[in-house]
Amino acid sequence: MAVEVRIPTILRTYTQGEKAVQGDGTTLAQVIDDVEGRYPGLKARLVDESALRRFVNVYVNDEDVRFTGGLEAPTADGDVVVVLPAVAGG
Repeated sequence: MAVEVRIPTILRTYTQGEKAVQGDGTTLAQVIDDVEGRYPGLKARLVDESALRRFVNVYVNDEDVRFTGGLEAPTADGDVVVVLPAVAGG
């Protein structure tokens, strides 16, 4: 099953400049692991030990995964995962 993972500009160095990549899996964790297999280093920017990094927001079909299961949030064929790193400044 194919899930589209949209990559923010700041992380595209890990995806060879690709704006979106495909991943497979029935959970967000599985999709991230699948993408990591082709684009090493990306997972470390998203996941800290066993949870999403604090300043990374991830959405599956516009739903914030922090409220739908985190890394165990379900994914299905045709879903869109959007990665948005939090930006702060002063």
